[in-house]
Amino acid sequence: MKTYDLVGIGNAVVDVIAPSEDAFLDGMGIDKGIMQLIEQDRAETLYAAMGERVQTPGGAVANTIAGVGALGLNTAFIGRVRDDALGHFYSDAMTENGIDFVNPPVADGNRPTSRSMIFVTPDGERSMNTYLGISTGLSSADVPADVAGRAKIMFLEGYLFDQDAGKTAFREAARAASAGGGMAGITISDPFCVERHRADFLQMIEHELDFVIGNEAEIKSLFETDDLEAAMLETAAMCRVMVCTRGGDGVTIIRDTERVDIPAPARVTPVDATGAGDQFAAGFIYGMATGRDIETCGRMGNLCGAEVISHIGPRPEKDMMEEFRKAGLV
Repeated sequence: MKTYDLVGIGNAVVDVIAPSEDAFLDGMGIDKGIMQLIEQDRAETLYAAMGERVQTPGGAVANTIAGVGALGLNTAFIGRVRDDALGHFYSDAMTENGIDFVNPPVADGNRPTSRSMIFVTPDGERSMNTYLGISTGLSSADVPADVAGRAKIMFLEGYLFDQDAGKTAFREAARAASAGGGMAGITISDPFCVERHRADFLQMIEHELDFVIGNEAEIKSLFETDDLEAAMLETAAMCRVMVCTRGGDGVTIIRDTERVDIPAPARVTPVDATGAGDQFAAGFIYGMATGRDIETCGRMGNLCGAEVISHIGPRPEKDMMEEFRKAGLV
């Protein structure tokens, strides 16, 4: 039976990306630079308003899985899509990228496949409008025990905490990975998600997980504080590995009693910030999966994050293994 270096659970979202001007965002009532959850009718309106667009399989954890898979590790993704055109596009694209997409499209779902309309302004900022559709129905029934139990690393997406069935699926998947000798971690997703589910996040971080990845706002939100240093230390006291991405200030990683503060790589003019955090996670997790020290893991993550913002789309276009070689990381 196949053993996976990395298994992810998250929203299976088709990203639809289009260039936009600030005036368009204002006219459509789109808040710039954040992710908004929207309903189906709003999704259809925004999709129809998009001009030139790129369609790609997305979702935060799915993007991370794709990044790790592109680096040569065995990966699988657990998520729900509808038996519709976008669902088959998503499933086929993941499989073509070498990822085991373990859930067949759902034939009897009442909601369509999830999609996110992403508008990218000239400054590289992205404004995401996400209709979660059938993804919100993910439950333990969608998590094959043999896949979760054979994961060396299980990576979970915080957005799925919005449904009780998703929380249960998370906990069972994390426990299955741990019982099989693997480790489990989470991407916090966003500070608003933390506000909705702070107690659940903290319980899982302390009792169920081996690592947590979040940005400054997300880590601070865990403890309702503006003191980032205090929030990082509190998180690190609860979980073996704490990773806080800090934008232009780089990344801070604390593992047990070891801490590294890694500066950001040379500045890249952003074309599209979509997927920056997802690909940072891909580089970092690849480093963990292959036994690198935490500084090397962080530098790998920084390189992957910097690459993905240099072009449209949430997944790497360069051979990142070659980029690692150039940087002396492999």
